[in-house]
Formats: sequence, C-alpha cells, structure tokens
Amino acid sequence: MKRIINFLLVVSLIVVFGANTKAQTEGVQTNSFWPADDNFPGKGPLQKADWFRKLWQQRRGQWQKDVQKDQNAIAFVGDSITQGWNLQEYFPGFKVANRGISGDTTRQLRYRFKEDVISIKPSAIVLLIGTNDLGLGGTPEDAADNISAILSLIKTELPGTPVVVCKVMPRHPEFAEKVKKLNELVDKLVQGEPKFVRCDTYSIFANENGVPSKDEFPDLLHPNAKGYAKWRDALLPIFEKLNLR
Repeated sequence: MKRIINFLLVVSLIVVFGANTKAQTEGVQTNSFWPADDNFPGKGPLQKADWFRKLWQQRRGQWQKDVQKDQNAIAFVGDSITQGWNLQEYFPGFKVANRGISGDTTRQLRYRFKEDVISIKPSAIVLLIGTNDLGLGGTPEDAADNISAILSLIKTELPGTPVVVCKVMPRHPEFAEKVKKLNELVDKLVQGEPKFVRCDTYSIFANENGVPSKDEFPDLLHPNAKGYAKWRDALLPIFEKLNLR
C-alpha cells in the first residue's frame, strides 16, 4: 500500500511539473512570471539583471490583482518612459492603466502582452517600446519584428481596438541612426492599418542631429515634466478623434 501511495505521489509531481513547464514556454502566466530557461519569443537582447526580474515580477503580480479594476482603460504599454509617467495627473477625465516596466525590451513585452494588456480589454492602447533593445546592442530589425508580432496579436485578440503606436523617442547621439531606422521600419507596419495611429514622439523632441534637448530629457533618455507634457499634447488630439474620453 505504501509503495502505491509513493508511486502516485511521484506521478502527480511529474504531471504538475510538466504542466508548469508547458505553461511557461507557451507564455501563460505562472507564479514566477518568468518563462523557463529565459524562453522568450522572437530575437534580440533580454534584460536579465536581478533588479529587473524583481521589478518585472512585482508589477506583473500587482496587475494580476488589478485586472477587473482596469477593464476598458486606455492601456499605456512600454518601458521606464511609460512606467515613470503619472498618467492620472496628465490625463484627467480618462480611465488609464499604466503597463510600463522599466528596462523592458520588445521580446519581454511580447511575452507578457497577453496577460498584462489583452486581459483588461483596453478601450485603446498607447504603445512605446524599443529603446532598450538598442541600448542593449539589439538591431532595429529585430525590435521591429517583435513589435510587428505584438501588433498582430492585438489585431487577433482585440479586433477593432485602436492602437496609438508612438515613435521611439530620441536619445544619446550614438543611438541616433538606430532610432531613426527603427522608427522607419515601424512606420511601414502601421501604414495602411485603419486601427493603428502613428504618434510622432520623435521629431517633436529631436534636433537636426536626432538628439533630444537636455531641457526636456536631462539624461538624454527619459523625459522630464516638460517632455511628458509635450507627449500628452501629441496624444490628446488623437484621443479626441478616437472619442476615448
């Protein structure tokens, strides 16, 4: 009898382990919020630092609790530039949800998009992602491919939902050409798609050399209050046209 019980226990553990592994590799949320063997989809660099893993899991854990509260909000999705934005202050009168994670890359956003964004059935999506791929040595082509996959997922899972695709903002001079190239590639993805709207968050900040002003981007990467105000002003006419208020 004891042997039978032990055998059944082993079988149960194998089944549970197998289910968890399958869920992780298919991008289904598990308790760890991190896929097995860093098995993220697509190509390009990954953010793997301990601080990032901790932040990624903390924010995703909170969002799991907020799924019902954030239903039908305008979802702002991206990295630190999005995470650092106090949306309620800049968008009174709109229901908004911040789904930005500092340090996130296009591959990692692609992995978490269904759980963190699709799940709240947003009324619209504001997407800004890609600068960390370039900062970690990734190519504009790989980043654009991952963005393409994210946009395809939205079309499949949320047909009819408008997506405001923001241009990657200018940053340090050494990234000027890569940022420009990535924006050109994503321009082509948005072109001809009736539910995709391009928001010019590049030329409103970039000088003739493709570099932002320190008056708006003190570290040449993240906007300050003045920079965020300019981003808001670029979005509001789009929101009004989409009747999102």
